Amino acid sequence: MTKLLPTSFSKTIQTKLVLPPDTNHLGTIFGGTVLAYIDEIAAITAMRHSGTAVVTASIDTVNFLSSARVGDILILEGVVISTGTTSMEVYVKVECQHLETGERTTTTTAILTMVAVNEEGRPIPVCGIIPETEEEKSLYESAQERKKRRLKIRNFTTESN
Repeated sequence: MTKLLPTSFSKTIQTKLVLPPDTNHLGTIFGGTVLAYIDEIAAITAMRHSGTAVVTASIDTVNFLSSARVGDILILEGVVISTGTTSMEVYVKVECQHLETGERTTTTTAILTMVAVNEEGRPIPVCGIIPETEEEKSLYESAQERKKRRLKIRNFTTESN
C-alpha cells in the first residue's frame, strides 16, 4: 500500500517584493519573472512532498488574472494536488498584496507536473496525497482529466516529430 501524506505536509508559502528590475515598461511585473517564481515554489513543494530532487515535466496551465506593480508584495502558495507513480501535480496560486491598502488579489494560478528523481536523474516513486480543503479535493478529483489532456498533447507532439 502506498503511503499517503496530507497536502498540508508539503504546502509551501513564499513572499516576494516586486522591485523595479522585475517590471516592464508599463511598470508591471514581467510574466517571465512570475513564471520563474511559480516554477521555484512548485519545485520546493514537490521536494518537500517527495523528500528528493525533482524536475519540471510540464506546466499545464498558467492564468494571468491581474498584475502587480513595483512595491507590491507577492504571496505564492504551492500545494501538491495529485500524484502518479513518480509525478506530482502542484497547484500554485499567486496573490498580490497592495502595501498601502493591505488588499489581496489573485494575480496568477498555475498547475505544474514535477517528477521525483534519484541521484542519476531517474524517476523514483512518490507518496500519494490526502486532499484537505474543498479546493484541493476539487483539484484532486479533476486530476485524471488533466493527465489525459497532457498525454494527448504529448502524443500529438511526439507523432509530429
